[in-house]
Amino acid sequence: MTDAVVGQRESLPKKWLYVLATTNPPKGTLDPVSKWLWLTRAGVLPMTLVAAGLGGLLAVFRDASVNWVYFVVAAVGLVLAHMANNIMNDLFDLEVGTDTKDYPRNLYSPHPVISGVVTRGRLAMYALIVNVMCLGIMISLTVARGPAIIGFALGGFALSAAYTAPPIRLKKHGLGEPTVVAVWGPLMVGGVYYAATGTIPGAVLLASLPYAVLCTTVLMGKHIDKAPWDGPAGTRTLPVILGDGPARQVTRGMFVVFYALVAGLVVARILPIGTLLVFASLPLLARVWKVYGSPKPAESPMPNPVWPLWFAPHSFLLTRRAGGLLILGMIAGAILGW
Repeated sequence: MTDAVVGQRESLPKKWLYVLATTNPPKGTLDPVSKWLWLTRAGVLPMTLVAAGLGGLLAVFRDASVNWVYFVVAAVGLVLAHMANNIMNDLFDLEVGTDTKDYPRNLYSPHPVISGVVTRGRLAMYALIVNVMCLGIMISLTVARGPAIIGFALGGFALSAAYTAPPIRLKKHGLGEPTVVAVWGPLMVGGVYYAATGTIPGAVLLASLPYAVLCTTVLMGKHIDKAPWDGPAGTRTLPVILGDGPARQVTRGMFVVFYALVAGLVVARILPIGTLLVFASLPLLARVWKVYGSPKPAESPMPNPVWPLWFAPHSFLLTRRAGGLLILGMIAGAILGW
């Protein structure tokens, strides 16, 4: 084996990590794994993994009877559904003319079709394949747990597809942000909990809300970043409706709501005391808070591979940090029982 071949193989993990960190394709030859991670925007999948983990850990904390095989199957289904949704968003936004060469979607990361890497037909085929896999998982869990699984699965699919798909296009009418709260909260966390235990207590739905609100700050940031393009195009996301300043303040308020909900649910004994670990992310919140306190700069003051996104990556960093601490706190609660 030549040194060149060895070096190429050793560089593959670096390429994959680059795609996961930036949602951009790596330089040089695009290997199949890097290509798939890029096409599915896998860098944002950790948000879904945290939601799945939260559902399983809530079951342990509540001393529910857990079928871990069903939990894993449901978690895999969530990840596949998120991948399919990302692909479909690219297809639908391209179809209705939202995604263009000069639109942020193609600026912070090359659009798969606009960049010429894949055709619309092939991208649609990828979406179909992944959705068929999701369908198979839904059927298998429905056989195991009952028809409520269909409600969770189809509810998530309908809202996710309607987010960009015509004629509804929820994000065009200021409804995309509430959709994220519903999907990343009751549907994802509640759906995994139900698949793992066969039950869905109301307390679990309440416990899903803090993280759902936190995930929504990422979309709020992204839509604030895109507002200069969305507004003139008639895409009335919530930040376009509110205006730049109010949208930034609303997002700040959502950060506060996340921490307040965690504290309140701990007091109510719905979340374990360990989840107060999320407050260890306050130093990062202080930096993100400062970013949201000012309008977007004309140019990024730091190296930024996803520019013109500015607010969204800051929200994502906080979501990743606080979400990780939430999971650690849930693990502590599951082990210690408080």
